[in-house]
Amino acid sequence: MPAEPLRFELDERGVATVTLARPERLNAINLRMRDLLWEALAAADAIPEARVILFRGEGRCFSAGADISEFGTAPSIMAARRARHDRDIWWQLLTHRCVTIARMHGYCYGAGLELPLFCDLRIAAADARLALPEVSLAYIPSAGGTQMLPRIAPPGVAAHMILAGEPIDAEAALRWGIVDRVAEPAALDAAVENAIAHALADPAAARARRRALLGAADTGAAPVALP
Repeated sequence: MPAEPLRFELDERGVATVTLARPERLNAINLRMRDLLWEALAAADAIPEARVILFRGEGRCFSAGADISEFGTAPSIMAARRARHDRDIWWQLLTHRCVTIARMHGYCYGAGLELPLFCDLRIAAADARLALPEVSLAYIPSAGGTQMLPRIAPPGVAAHMILAGEPIDAEAALRWGIVDRVAEPAALDAAVENAIAHALADPAAARARRRALLGAADTGAAPVALP
C-alpha cells in the first residue's frame, strides 16, 4: 500500500508534529491529505497532553498548494461544499486549543500559504517563497487566503498578492508581518525549537493574535516578539 500523505507524531513535551508527506508532488494537498489534516487536528484536541501543533513539509518545500489534478472530481458543487463544511479544517485551526506553528521552507504557495496563515506562529527559512497564485488559474484563494492575508499583512500588500499572484521572498514576508522569524535553512530547526519553547512557556501570548483575528478584520496586531 502507498504511504499515507500525512504523518502525526506526539512527543513527550506535548508537541504534535504534523508532516505533509507527498514530497514527490511538492506536498500538494489532495483530498486524502485534507481529510487526514482534519483527523490530526481532532486527535490533537482530544489528547490532553497535546499543547502545541507543528506543521512541516517533507522534502524540498512546505507545500506547493492544492493538488489541481483533483479539481472538478467531486460529484457536484454541492457535494464539494458539504465536504468542506463537514470537515472545516480552517475553522478547526482558528478555534483549536493548542498553539499552532508553521515551519515554512521552499514553496509555500496557495493552500501551502493559507494553512500557515491560520497558525499562531510562522517561522520561515530564508529560501521560502510565499504566494497566492490562484489568479493564474482563473480562480481565487479559496482556503481562507482572501480573508486571512488582509488581516495579517498591510492591505496593499495583501491585495497585490491576491490579485497579481506574484511570489514574495521570506525577508519581504517578515517585513510585512506575514511571518514572525526568518532563519537560514541550516538554522531553521533551531528557530522552530525556539518558537516551540516560547509557546510552551506562554501559550496565551502565542495565541493572542488568533483571538484578535477572530474578533475583527483589522486588528493591527504586531508580530510576536520571539527571543
